[in-house]
Amino acid sequence: MASISIRNGNSYKAKDKVKIVVFTEGTVLRPKSIIYHFSHSSYVPIGDSVERLKVWEQQGVEILYITSRKKEKQVEKIKELLLKYDFPGEYLYYRGAGEKYKDIVEGVIPGVLIEDDCRSIGGSWQMCITYVKPEIKDRIKSIVVREFKGIDCLPYKLQDLMSI
Repeated sequence: MASISIRNGNSYKAKDKVKIVVFTEGTVLRPKSIIYHFSHSSYVPIGDSVERLKVWEQQGVEILYITSRKKEKQVEKIKELLLKYDFPGEYLYYRGAGEKYKDIVEGVIPGVLIEDDCRSIGGSWQMCITYVKPEIKDRIKSIVVREFKGIDCLPYKLQDLMSI
């Protein structure tokens, strides 16, 4: 991976590849320990997430990310972590002023959206997929994993991932 670009909001230039959008904090990144929970710049990859994402990318999908961070300096820290740990992918999206996660998802319209269950911050009402318009939601394979447990439970084969 040469670089990951940061994108504000839902701007996206369409490609022919299937897009997998992955939420970063809690889904593929976690604190080193509980005392670092609010120190996002010290987060580490969860389990085998980097390799699993690389395998999916090798099968022809485009990997994109969404962060919970809103301030550009904080977003930059998440980007640095993705690069430091060699996560594959092209773009890291974040919410601009007045934007919701659904705005990003509706703009990108991924084939697959992988995010955690947001247990520590209130559950499904905090998730990206929750408020997406029904006609768009129907086009997205939404996969929810346990917060801070990672994506190791998901299959390596894209065909198996799509049939979950």
